[in-house]
This record gives sequence, C-alpha cells and structure tokens, in this order.
Amino acid sequence: MARNIGSRYTANQILGRGSAGTVWLGEGPDGPVAIKILREDLASDQELVGRFVQERTALLGLEHPHIVTVRDLVVDGNDLALVMDLVRGTDLRTRLDRERRLAPEAAVAIVVDIADALAAAHAAGVVHRDVKPENVLLDMRGPLGPGGAHPALLTDFGVAKLIDAPKRTRVTKIIGTPDYLAPEIVEGLPPRAAVDIYALATVLYELLAGFTPFGGGHPGAVLRRHVTETVVPLPGIPEELWQLLVQCLAKAPASRLRASELAARLREQLPTLAGIPPLDVDEPDAEAPEEAHAPEQDPAPAAELPRRRGAVSLVQGSKPDSNRDTHTSMRVPAPDELAGGALGTARVPRPAGAPRPGSARHRAAARRRRITFGVAGALLVAAVGIGAWAASDDDPPPRPSHSTSAP
Repeated sequence: MARNIGSRYTANQILGRGSAGTVWLGEGPDGPVAIKILREDLASDQELVGRFVQERTALLGLEHPHIVTVRDLVVDGNDLALVMDLVRGTDLRTRLDRERRLAPEAAVAIVVDIADALAAAHAAGVVHRDVKPENVLLDMRGPLGPGGAHPALLTDFGVAKLIDAPKRTRVTKIIGTPDYLAPEIVEGLPPRAAVDIYALATVLYELLAGFTPFGGGHPGAVLRRHVTETVVPLPGIPEELWQLLVQCLAKAPASRLRASELAARLREQLPTLAGIPPLDVDEPDAEAPEEAHAPEQDPAPAAELPRRRGAVSLVQGSKPDSNRDTHTSMRVPAPDELAGGALGTARVPRPAGAPRPGSARHRAAARRRRITFGVAGALLVAAVGIGAWAASDDDPPPRPSHSTSAP
C-alpha cells in the first residue's frame, strides 16, 4: 500500500527491513528513489529528530560516484526518512551468499571503490561507522571493472551516528555490527575515521576467505577477539596484499592507513592479482548461540546449520536482516572480560570437518570423549579389581604383626 512521505515523495513497495527501519521503493519529483523510513520509536525521539535535522547539511553534501547520494531528509509527523538514489543491482552480502568468496582481483576492485568513497567522506568530516557487505551496493548497470567487478557504492552514511544518541550509548553501550567493530570502539573510545578502515579491511578479508577474521559465536566473544586476538594469515594471497590487510587491521588506530592511501596501494596490487582463483579456505562451521546454553546434542546436518547472513539493500529482492544487525546495542565489556580465554580464539582456517572450539559440534565431540574415557576407566578399574582378587587366592595368609614396647 502506497504512503506519502512528506509532500514530495510516495513510498510504493517495501524493498527490505533492517534493525533501523524499512527501505521502500519510492517516487519523487525526479523519478524513482529509495526511501529509508526509520522505526517509529526512533521517530518519536525528539533528541534524535534534532540530530537528524542537524546532520542534514553534512549528509546532503556527500557526493561521490561510489556513495549512494542522500537527496533529502524528511521529518513529517511520525515519519523520519532518508531519501536516496535508487541503485539498480544487488548488495555485496547477497553476492557473498551466492559465491561464498570472490577472486582476489574482484574483491580488491570492490574494496578500492569503497576506499575512494570513504576518502571523500572523511575529507568532508563524515565517518560512516557501519561499513559491511550489507551496506555496499553493486551497480549492475555500470561498466565492469577488474576481475569483472561491478561498480560498488557505499550506502547508509549517517544512520549509525543519528541513532547513536548519547542517552542510549554513553559509557555502557556501543553501537555497530560486532564482526566489523574496531577495537577502540569496543574499548569505549569515540569513533574516528580509522574505524572505517578497520571495518573495510575486515570486509576485504571476508571477501577473500568467506568469513570474517574475528566473527562467530556470542557477540561478547567477538568483541573480545577484536581487542586481544591476532588476525590469522590466509594462504594463497600475495605477501604485499596480506601486509596491507594486517596494517589496516592493526589494533592501534594510528597504525592503519588512511582511506586514500589504502585505495592507492590496492590499485597498485590489482595487476598482480589477475587470474588468481578464489582461495581454497575451509569456512568455519556455523554455531549455535553460545549465550543460550542449549543442552548438548548431536550436531545437525550441514545443510541444516544456520548461516549468519543478511542484507538490507536499497534494491529489489533484498533479504531481511539476520543477527548481523546494523545497529546492535551491546554493553561495553569490562577489562577482565577482554582478557581472552576459550571463546577468545580467532576463527582459524582449519581442515574440513574439524569442529571449532566452543561450537555445538565441539561440545558434542567432547561429550562423546568423556563417555568413552569413563567407560574405559570403569573397565580398567574392574580389571584391576579382578586381578587383585585372583591374586589374593594364591597368596599365603599374612603373618600377625607384633609390636614391642619398652617396659
């Protein structure tokens, strides 16, 4: 059912739903647009509405070939909406769901586009704060780039900042997608441009490997890994490309490259990546939520295991968000909770079929081992007892002992 958004726009069809709101296919004075209508509880927050209006100039001023342009911000009654260009294509998450991982040349070409977009945004003083595959759109009508990659555009600028109202997040809360959060965000520091570089490097790792370097399991474990764990090398990529990834995934923000530097360095790598096939890396198993403490049971068949994927796109055919929510509000971990442990292990590429520590399969295997060892122990004890009893039949009776004492 169509609905009017302000006096200039009409929302006709839902394209996708996310944690922050709903994306509609709409119509404006100049043709089709994408309209992101924020949730009603957000629209009723007067402080957020004030921030929305304050950010109008900055968001409308972001223009770049690889940024989805925000045309208008609408505050009308209970509606709080961003009106954006409609991209004819799909999002990067959907492509990852379909292909699992990309060839290095195509992956780097996409990341170069997004690095260019971030360079322009950072120069204008805008930090995206939520770079991830769901927020990268692929223009299927644009010219193909290196590796057959479609032009990539970054969307949802400003949404994380708008929703990050101080009363929701001060001191005890952080906002973002756990897999892509920079360590300084986890530690409660204010987001600077370097958080976007860390997130983009995480996206590049995911495009190459098929999984993020620190993701998987309970969100608290993911946050801890960002702070304490070292990224695990990926076999099969050139050393120069790997060193770029390591530098941009550095724990210290000052050690990371700037967006313009990252774009330039990756462009230099493109000729060396031509013809390299997608990496042959086993994807870590999907896991049961560790916070649920579900009873141990035999693992489900691989086809039934849940996949942590989702998308909120500005194009038709998009899928609803999964647990990779765009704006997940979480408690900032205490220092002792960031000290590592069993759940702080990075997602290490490992042989096919080997369960990841802490997963449902790992717990089931451990339970089977305990049962096996218990039965073996009981049999051993019984065997020893029988042997002792048999030996006692052949031994002579013990002599009585005598003690002497001084008179």
